[in-house]
Amino acid sequence: MSAIYLLRKFSMKSPSRLHRSLLFSKSSMDLPTKALIRPSSRSIATYPTQRLISSSSCYFGKSNWISEKARRIGVSLREFSTSVETNSGDKTFERIYVQSSLNSNSLVVERIHKDDETAIESVSRVEVKNLETLGGKVREESEAEKEAWRILEDSVVRYCGSPVGTVAANDPGDKLPLNYDQVFIRDFVPSALAFLLKGEGDIVRNFLLHTLQLQSWEKTVDCYSPGQGLMPASFKVRTVALDENTTEEVLDPDFGESAIGRVAPVDSGLWWIILLRAYGKLTGDFSLQERIDVQTGIKLIMNLCLADGFDMFPTLLVTDGSCMIDRRMGIHGHPLEIQSLFYSALRCSREMLSVNDSSKNLVRAINNRLSALSFHIREYYWVDIKKINEIYRYKTEEYSTDATNKFNIYPEQIPPWLMDWIPEQGGYLLGNLQPAHMDFRFFTLGNFWSVVSSLSTPKQNEAILNLIEAKWDDIIGNMPLKICYPALEYDDWRIITGSDPKNTPWSYHNSGSWPTLLWQFTLACMKMGRPELAEKALALAEKRLMADRWPEYYDTRSGKFIGKQSRLYQTWTVAGFLTSKLLLANPEMASLLFWEEDYELLDICVCGLSKTGRKKCSRVAAKTQILVR
Repeated sequence: MSAIYLLRKFSMKSPSRLHRSLLFSKSSMDLPTKALIRPSSRSIATYPTQRLISSSSCYFGKSNWISEKARRIGVSLREFSTSVETNSGDKTFERIYVQSSLNSNSLVVERIHKDDETAIESVSRVEVKNLETLGGKVREESEAEKEAWRILEDSVVRYCGSPVGTVAANDPGDKLPLNYDQVFIRDFVPSALAFLLKGEGDIVRNFLLHTLQLQSWEKTVDCYSPGQGLMPASFKVRTVALDENTTEEVLDPDFGESAIGRVAPVDSGLWWIILLRAYGKLTGDFSLQERIDVQTGIKLIMNLCLADGFDMFPTLLVTDGSCMIDRRMGIHGHPLEIQSLFYSALRCSREMLSVNDSSKNLVRAINNRLSALSFHIREYYWVDIKKINEIYRYKTEEYSTDATNKFNIYPEQIPPWLMDWIPEQGGYLLGNLQPAHMDFRFFTLGNFWSVVSSLSTPKQNEAILNLIEAKWDDIIGNMPLKICYPALEYDDWRIITGSDPKNTPWSYHNSGSWPTLLWQFTLACMKMGRPELAEKALALAEKRLMADRWPEYYDTRSGKFIGKQSRLYQTWTVAGFLTSKLLLANPEMASLLFWEEDYELLDICVCGLSKTGRKKCSRVAAKTQILVR
């Protein structure tokens, strides 16, 4: 397949990037001195030689970040058989490059109108589908997309001149931003993916390295320090005075000591590992994950997660408020969101860790935990109409190693709403499971990420999307997507949330609608070959988000109203929308971000019971059920 490269003018302040770009050129000597050749999106994902180089300053130094406006001023390069003619004396330039996908080729043309005096230009992008005939459908970037990119670029936080993340929200009318002016690890993930899918890796690389450095900082609450591998929930760039005439920028992290409830962010380290893998996959720069400090960071997070404790289950035991739902909502124990991210981080770590004498025991522990965790979630968290009927007929107080009701679940726990709500052809994974307790609420992020990471089986994945389609009005409504369903009401709300005024029924974490969840939904739909569901939800969101000023969340049962305490111009709302658009436009890139079924995990049994005659492993009998579901 012929390759078409994009030529852009760059500032002379980017010598390292210029030098690197020439590696991709067949005729470097003929190029202007201010030019950069960027490979197509497919090439970015497949060129392992690409490296991001920065000078030494402010820990990792100033990255060669060029603002989007300055970087978009460019000219076109004739390479192979496809190019666009330009007039060098004209103020209008065109550039052309190829975006490859699994099913079709895409041609993207950008027209730049440059104002010589202000160096500000307007850019219109036209994507022409079906490159071979150039007679397919034409898609132009919508006004919502253009505004979303402007908001995302304005939200970028810089440290010593280099971009290191995006603020949680950038509402100019917000006089009390609280911690919304900080860079959150979980919030930055959709922003990072949007930049990576657009071909911008510098900001993500800087973010990964700076947060890695924060991992080693001292973390203390009331004279007690948590595990060494804990990642911060967020950080803020502050300017401190060294003396009367000198100031210095510092990173001020929050490990939970300032958070509501003082809860450690369990999901931060898991998201960091997931983003590290995504960076390598989408840029082709695998040198980052091979660095000694990065390898050490992965090991510290994994050692913290795999530390021995009193728990009898392979799932992670956490407190309430330790993930996206960071307030009291009754998710303490073994919430699905944490388990799906944990499973994904385990698979990422196994993929990225260099196996040697110092890591072989950790890799073995990761494999063992993956096997046990996948079995546990698939077997005990799954509910569909057949499973609910089985629970309905459970016998209790069974004292036996081969008991059917292993967790002593009382049938009376099945909520009345579930009997009529569960569809015939759908199912989902429970929100939580522990002794004598099943949380039957549908938690969106946990289920979607189980699909993306293949924590659930292929048939379970299909059933989860069938449930979404069957219960569209409940989960999607007027604004996608419910963070959980249904809401806690009346006595349940008072007892479980402690009468939290922010988590009132059908608001915020208590079944509010969060547009940022669009990108996880899109990725899950694309993995299962059902992008039309994501497109339908995205079109619904696009009708309102720009007019509503990109709210954090929506309230009411159908998501009709902007949340009563919702921040506007919420960055991960903007980034979730853009990432969904880019994933749908680049299916081959999207395929790099999810995992396929790992059948070898089902054959690994490490319990050792087969070596003794005292007990029989219950997993052998259950494995066939998992495979056929």
